[in-house]
Amino acid sequence: MPGAEPAPVAGNKGPMNALSGELVSRVLSAALLAPIAVAAVYLDGIFFAAFWLIAAIGIWWEWNGLVSGPGHQILLALGTGGLILAMSLAYIGRTRTPMLIVALSALGTGVFAPSARHVWAAGGLLYAGAVLLSSLALRRDPELGFEAMIFLFAVVWTTDILAYFSGKAIGGPKLAPAISPHKTWAGAVGGAAGAVIAGVAVAKFAGLENLAAIGVIALALSISAQLGDLFESAIKRRFGVKDASHLIPGHGGFMDRLDGYAAAATVAAIFGSLRDGLDAAGQGLLQW
Repeated sequence: MPGAEPAPVAGNKGPMNALSGELVSRVLSAALLAPIAVAAVYLDGIFFAAFWLIAAIGIWWEWNGLVSGPGHQILLALGTGGLILAMSLAYIGRTRTPMLIVALSALGTGVFAPSARHVWAAGGLLYAGAVLLSSLALRRDPELGFEAMIFLFAVVWTTDILAYFSGKAIGGPKLAPAISPHKTWAGAVGGAAGAVIAGVAVAKFAGLENLAAIGVIALALSISAQLGDLFESAIKRRFGVKDASHLIPGHGGFMDRLDGYAAAATVAAIFGSLRDGLDAAGQGLLQW
């Protein structure tokens, strides 16, 4: 027939083309977002705080949509207000009060959440708040705040990239097939090994000492990032979705992009604060 589309060629690798398209989208999105994240760390101040506030609100919006469904704007508004207030207090130098605000806001969202979703809703705001406050706590350190954030980025991003490519290239036994059927042990090991190298390289460039200890920290944070990735996959599987949203091409949404970072940043901030206090979390993380 005139104007008819040509018949598909036998053996056309549709899935491979789809995979290539997804990879291109991931690379382009990362190429845009990574410099913005690094610039926010460098500029610090209100730019850094606003960057992570937007990320936390995005996470809360996606989580609220997953667990509460449409029509629960009161939860979204309550949680968003709590995050904004927590960020504002953290920005002016408060340390413990922002954590209290997030905890109280989580309690409030739990109360107003639909039946049987109280814990899920409260947990979502705690999750978003952890991303916000852990980032602010690490960057607040006047001595090593910048280095701590760049170290964290290097570890998490290298874990993500090398786990992806190692898993694709090597394959082998699945890491957690019931949760995330595409992740492999080869990818997990490759991502962790690369993260140690990247973390030590950042530390050496920054003139830090005891690189062996920092390598152990990088390994622990890489494992945390991978567990965070699996946690987010389990949440999505629990609520029957592939992506938390479609805001970031190739990555899904904020939760999909920041799942590993959320876990690693929280562990890093807690560990650093326990060692050297809330105002010196970066030193507690990197100074040995």
